[in-house]
Amino acid sequence: MRLGGRLAAAIEVLDDMERRHRPAADALKDWGLSHRFAGAGDRAAIGNIVYDALRRKRSAGWLLGSENSRALGFGALLLEWNQSAAALNQSLDGDKFAPEPLSEAELKAIAERSLAEAPDVIRADSPDWCAPLLQRAFGADWVDEGAALAARPPLDIRVNTLKADRIRVIAELEGTQATATALAPHGVRIPPIDGSGRHPNVQAEPAFQKGWFEIQDEGSQLAAELSGALPGMQVLDYCAGAGGKTLALSAAMENRGQIFAHDSEKSRLAPMFDRLRRSDNRNVQVVAKPAELAGLTGGMDLVLIDAPCTGSGTWRRRPDAKWRLTERQLDVRKAEQSAILDAAKAYVKPGGLMVYITCSVFEEENADQVAAFLGRDKSFSALDHQALWTSRFPGKEDAVRHSRQGLSLTPARSGTDGFYFAAMRRAG
Repeated sequence: MRLGGRLAAAIEVLDDMERRHRPAADALKDWGLSHRFAGAGDRAAIGNIVYDALRRKRSAGWLLGSENSRALGFGALLLEWNQSAAALNQSLDGDKFAPEPLSEAELKAIAERSLAEAPDVIRADSPDWCAPLLQRAFGADWVDEGAALAARPPLDIRVNTLKADRIRVIAELEGTQATATALAPHGVRIPPIDGSGRHPNVQAEPAFQKGWFEIQDEGSQLAAELSGALPGMQVLDYCAGAGGKTLALSAAMENRGQIFAHDSEKSRLAPMFDRLRRSDNRNVQVVAKPAELAGLTGGMDLVLIDAPCTGSGTWRRRPDAKWRLTERQLDVRKAEQSAILDAAKAYVKPGGLMVYITCSVFEEENADQVAAFLGRDKSFSALDHQALWTSRFPGKEDAVRHSRQGLSLTPARSGTDGFYFAAMRRAG
C-alpha cells in the first residue's frame, strides 16, 4: 500500500472508533481481519497514523480547523511524519485508494496557523476537563508535560538478573538500537519509532523465551527499585495484575524470602504463571482468594500497592484512553484507591513499609490519597522521599519531581511513563 491507502485506512479506523466508541486496538484488529491483503508493514503504518492522530488530537484538529477523522489523520502526518502539506498532496496524487487531497480551505488553515500560537490546552493535547488537573500537578510546566504525554513512547525492557545481565541482553538485541536506560539499573531502552516504522518484536527473541528479560517501562522499574525489597523479606504485592513488579521484586530478592502476589480480579493474574516459568522466579506464591490472605495479617515487611487508576501516566502508549476518560471514572478510581489503602495496611507488620504506586499524574489519585490516608491512620508516616531517591540514584535529582509525601516520574522530566511513588512506614 502507498501512503494514500494507508491514510485512508487510518481514517476508516478512526471513524469506526468514533462511531462505535471502541478502543483503538479493537478497531485496528477488526480492520486487519477484514483486509487480509494488507501486509505487516501496512498494518504497522496504519496503526502509527491512528495512534499519532489520537496522541495529537487537539493539535491536529486545531491545525486543520476540525476534529473529524480526516483532519486527525492528515494532522498526524503533518505533525509526526515530517510531511509538509504540499508534499503530502503530491504523494496522494494518482493514488486511487487515497482520500481526497487537502482542499484549498484546509491548505489555507494549515498555512495560517502555528501551534506555537495555539491555546495552552491545544499545545498540551489535553481534554478540556483534564487541563486543571495537569495544571495542579505540574504548575507552570503543565503544557510541556502534557505535550510529552502525547509523544511516541520508547520500548523499555527490564533485564532479569536471575538469568542474565544488561550487557548480555543488549548484545542479544543487536540491531535494535537498544541501549542502557538512563536511570533504571537493569533497564534497556529501544528508542521511539519514526514514521511508518515499528518496534522489533522482542518477544520473539530467543533471549525473551529463555527468560532473560521482560517488557516493562523504566518508570515501573524505578518504582520497584525504590520499594527496597531485599533477600529474605516477606512481601505482599496486593494489586499484582500480570506480575511485572512482582517479578522485579523477586529478582531484587534473589529468590530468597517470599512474595505473595494477589489481585482482586483473578483473571488479571493469569499471565503471571507463564512469566514465572520462563523467568526462574521461584519465591512467588500466587494468592487468588482473598480468604487466603488472612494468614499474612500483620506479618509483611513490605506491602506494595500498584493501585488501579486512570492511567493518565500511560497516555502516550494508550492515547485513546485519554479521550474516553471521564470525571466519573476518576471518582470511581479515587474511591477504590482509598478502600485499597485501608484494606492493605492490615498486612504491614510493625516497622514495616507500605508502598503506594499509580501510573497516574493526577494529584487527586496520588498525593491527595496518601495525605488522606495518613490523616486517617496516625500509625503510618511518610518516608523522606528526597533522601530515598538520592540514596538510590545519586546525581539524578533533576529527573524526578518531589511532590507531597512522594515522588513523581514523568515523560518530560524522567523520560518514563507517568508514575507516582509513596512509601509509608508503620510505627514499630
